[in-house]
Amino acid sequence: MIRALTGFSTRNPWKVIAVWALLGIALTFLSQALVFRVTGTQTGDFLPATYDSAAALKVAEEKFGVKPDANALTVLVGRTDGAPLSAADEKRIGAEAATLGRREVVMPPPEEDTPDLFRINHSQVPRVAPAMMAPDRSFQLLSVEMTGNSMDPGLLDTFRAFRDEARTAFADAGMRTGFTGGIASLTDTRDAEETTQKVVGGLTMALIVLLNVLVFRSVLAAILPLFAITFIGGAATGAVVGTAMITGVTLDASTPSLISVVLLGIGIDYFLFLLFRFREELRARPERDARAVAADVSGRVGTAITSAALTIVAAFATLGVASFGQFRVLGPAIAVSVLVMLLGSLTLMPAMLAMAGRKMFWPSRALKREPREGAAGRLGALVARRPVAMILASVALLGALATGLAGISMDYGQGGGGGKTAATATAAEIGRALPADAWEPTTVYVTARDGGAVTTGGLDGLSRTLGAVPGVGRIGTTALNEDHRAARIDLYLTADPVSSQARDLVSGPIRGAVAAHTPEGLQAHVGGTAAIFVDVATAVDHDLRIVFPVAAALIALILVALLRSLLAPVILLVSVGLGFAATLGASALFFQHLLGKPGVAFTLPLVLFLFVVALGTDYNILISDRIREEMERPGPARAAVARAVRTTAPAVATAGLVLAASFASLAVAPDPGSRQVGFATALGILLSASVLSLVLVPALAALLGRATWWPVRPGRAKRRTGTPEGPWGDEPRQTPERPAPAPSFIGS
Repeated sequence: MIRALTGFSTRNPWKVIAVWALLGIALTFLSQALVFRVTGTQTGDFLPATYDSAAALKVAEEKFGVKPDANALTVLVGRTDGAPLSAADEKRIGAEAATLGRREVVMPPPEEDTPDLFRINHSQVPRVAPAMMAPDRSFQLLSVEMTGNSMDPGLLDTFRAFRDEARTAFADAGMRTGFTGGIASLTDTRDAEETTQKVVGGLTMALIVLLNVLVFRSVLAAILPLFAITFIGGAATGAVVGTAMITGVTLDASTPSLISVVLLGIGIDYFLFLLFRFREELRARPERDARAVAADVSGRVGTAITSAALTIVAAFATLGVASFGQFRVLGPAIAVSVLVMLLGSLTLMPAMLAMAGRKMFWPSRALKREPREGAAGRLGALVARRPVAMILASVALLGALATGLAGISMDYGQGGGGGKTAATATAAEIGRALPADAWEPTTVYVTARDGGAVTTGGLDGLSRTLGAVPGVGRIGTTALNEDHRAARIDLYLTADPVSSQARDLVSGPIRGAVAAHTPEGLQAHVGGTAAIFVDVATAVDHDLRIVFPVAAALIALILVALLRSLLAPVILLVSVGLGFAATLGASALFFQHLLGKPGVAFTLPLVLFLFVVALGTDYNILISDRIREEMERPGPARAAVARAVRTTAPAVATAGLVLAASFASLAVAPDPGSRQVGFATALGILLSASVLSLVLVPALAALLGRATWWPVRPGRAKRRTGTPEGPWGDEPRQTPERPAPAPSFIGS
């Protein structure tokens, strides 16, 4: 199957390239136009309905008209001269709020013409209502609700239009305004970091091109991988978005950006694997037709690329069994996109090799000369000569980084990352005068069973009990819905709603009081940000216990099938496990202890496990497969390890740098969780590509020798026949005394 695909592509390169170009362009346009129709930003919507906060959200929607895509916004209004607000000022603020609540905010037209079919019109009449007065009357808060996907630039433009209208209206009345809340923070952060993100994106692409130029000394080898990834990545994202549209699945807002980063990294890696082997074979066989060499190389390397890609697919597909919807949709989405990348790696990339031929490496003269041994050769010799010392050094480094796991905490904070923006300044001003969650209360929803009614008097006991809970700063008036079959009680906590103190308060005393003092015939659910993250923490812990062993088992099965060994997969899994622990520990040391964050993003452990284990295993597969090939040759096992490291190190090091750079581009993402994923994954990839793949795994193989491949040691059949096969299975390999012709990275 693999050779059939690569063979067809190398025989018909222009047809294959044309098909991928059309697919890439068409599906890229489709995904960009429809992505905001299939993504959601409300964390609570990804919780199973059995969780308490999810049930509270359902009551809020059905009984109180809270829209599922509502975005809460808080507006601060005060006098420009700093004086306390008078009764007349308060009346004027109420009148202006009522006017704003009746006026439609029209979404500004986009900078470029976009067909109406692919545009979501976010023009709307926002809900505006007075919320709270500061104790010193220095300001009054207005509660505003706008609906739509907060990641959609169209909604952000609509918010900007509302902000301008509100500023003008209150300025005419001699008032100043401030805006905070999710959509305000996100808008300010995007505006502040838009230029930075563009610069970092450009630098990432420039770095990838520069690395390829330095390695291959070629123009085509530097830019063709980017064209390939652009076409394949566009098709993959379009396939994921289209599938979500057809199935009605809601993707997490961060999924498209993660897909882009993953595909950029692994796509460049796979192209590099092909390029290194293509250059090696062209150098070793100058008489052969370049298209025939491309077909041989693509078929041979395609087997390893397929195994590496299926490892990633298997790891992420396990997220389909997660209970937390954010994980449950992320895993299959990345798995589908990687499968598309695999198809492109077996078709488009071989077609580009066949199309370019030897011109792929122009103007370099690398095809006409033997490579020098260099640092890769010295590293291979050191690992083979001193395996115990290299193992101890690697484990010591990984163990030191893993010490950061002691005392690690999960951070459930969201927003713009805490930069100095107008939204954070407004939030700080509110926080100095009012309880921490004055604009984001914890809410208890009470409903009647069997069609009964709810009365405010019947809930007085529950309200008094909740108000007496330590940590509840103030309790709001009990509000009934229109048919008096549901009520809501707002609790204003003294702790930040995303803090661990608020989560402990909700999960313990508040839910305990609700369970014990809800009147008979009624049922109550606790909602709000703190309650949602209590349940998210429970769901994530549940998923970690399921996904980790399932993913490890699937990866182990793939490794056993690929390496035809029982011991070697154990070595690889243990090594990537150490790499995961070191990466997560280093992330905790950096974010939690050095930068003083509350902890690491709550999604980081699971996402990092999958990225580091799945992507890091790719490099381990490459080095292990080459070690096995070299051990098929007669001679000492340690000499085989030295040759494998020497020939594999250039490709692994280059691919690791490219993949780490692509993830590092997330360091300037507006979402702080994505920033941490970018930093941690880039670090994990660097550790996998250098410490694990080029030092620890080869050193273990050098120490264990051919027993690494127990129960079937390499070379047995060949030693019985006395005819060791070459790398293509059709001609004898060079004699052991003659060095390998060129840096390579993979064998049989």
